[in-house]
Amino acid sequence: MNRHFWIIALISLINSLSLTILIPVIYLYGRQFGLNDFQTSLLFSTYAIAQFFATPVIGKLSDRFGRKPLLIISLLGTVVANLIAGTASTAWLLFFARFLDGITGGNASVAQAVISDVTTPENRARGFGINGAAFGLGFVLGPAISLVAQQFSLGAAFLVAGAIALIALLITLFWLPESLTTKTPPKTHFFDLGLKNLIKGLTFPRVGILFILNFLIGTTFTIFTYAFQPYFIHVLHQTKESLTLMFLIFGLLGVLMQTWGISILTKKFSLVIILFLSLLIRSTSFLLMPVWQNVTYFICVAILFSLFNSLVQPMVSSLISLNANAKDQGVVLGLNASYLGVSNAFGPVIAGMLIHQAHPETYAYPLYLAGILTLGVLVVAIATRQRYQVIPANNR
Repeated sequence: MNRHFWIIALISLINSLSLTILIPVIYLYGRQFGLNDFQTSLLFSTYAIAQFFATPVIGKLSDRFGRKPLLIISLLGTVVANLIAGTASTAWLLFFARFLDGITGGNASVAQAVISDVTTPENRARGFGINGAAFGLGFVLGPAISLVAQQFSLGAAFLVAGAIALIALLITLFWLPESLTTKTPPKTHFFDLGLKNLIKGLTFPRVGILFILNFLIGTTFTIFTYAFQPYFIHVLHQTKESLTLMFLIFGLLGVLMQTWGISILTKKFSLVIILFLSLLIRSTSFLLMPVWQNVTYFICVAILFSLFNSLVQPMVSSLISLNANAKDQGVVLGLNASYLGVSNAFGPVIAGMLIHQAHPETYAYPLYLAGILTLGVLVVAIATRQRYQVIPANNR
């Protein structure tokens, strides 16, 4: 891995910190403005839907104008959006800030495009794994930073997130060189990648089926992430501190697997086999988690889940990148981020419809559903595997 790769990995780490600092506070901050539960859920949907439409456009523009300018715009949007949210005096400003952060939130897909530019096909999976580990490390450190910021105010968490995004912006400006060597010629209008083309993207040879799979993977995972916290606290009767420790364990195991584990597994197994195994263990873990209401048992299952769950996204991203044309890396990775992003709007809603606080047994329902649906995704992935086999670069 060259110097350019490690710079973008550092930017991904800082970017993930900016994101994960906000995860524990968005709901509470919305309630602080007098929003009810449904209105507060729209804060999550506003961001996810805006990102769904924006990231393919940002990815396409990065193919045309270069990675660096679009990464700068994306990070600047995050800085401004968090500044507005942290100083907001009315709920509409908070909604506007979440929309602005989403509509400029293509930095993750552009970072993936940079990785595609600076890595060879042979080490791309490892590159995505390390980048995923950098992003995962943010999920270890972000909640801890958020806890400190909240001692001042909930709005302070947004300001800290904005300040951290500013650091990533400065690194991009002064240290990250442009990685795109061949830019796509302007054949169509800049912003022609609308809903029609998002749907058309599903028909891309070899890549369209991976978009569908990743959307389903993202939806099932967000069902779990929404249901995990109330189940851990209300059914297993654990504290918020214990919950934070669980996130730290998940993050550390994810970093371990995405740096060390992927390097070992890819030497012995294909990317497709690793993906299948990871989905099987993820599905089984979801189904086993609520079987016995014992915290030690739950933690053991959760550790197994975390080890293999951290492999899913690097494998999917690698398969998409390797199956796409070199000139379309920004477009396809932007589309992938968009489909994955909109899945974040569906999962929590589905889980929320199944949970009723007056009936604690319902906290287990989303976990069972996530397991069954993930198993269904695995079946689809196996049945369609011939459509996304890795194609050597010299045969494209």
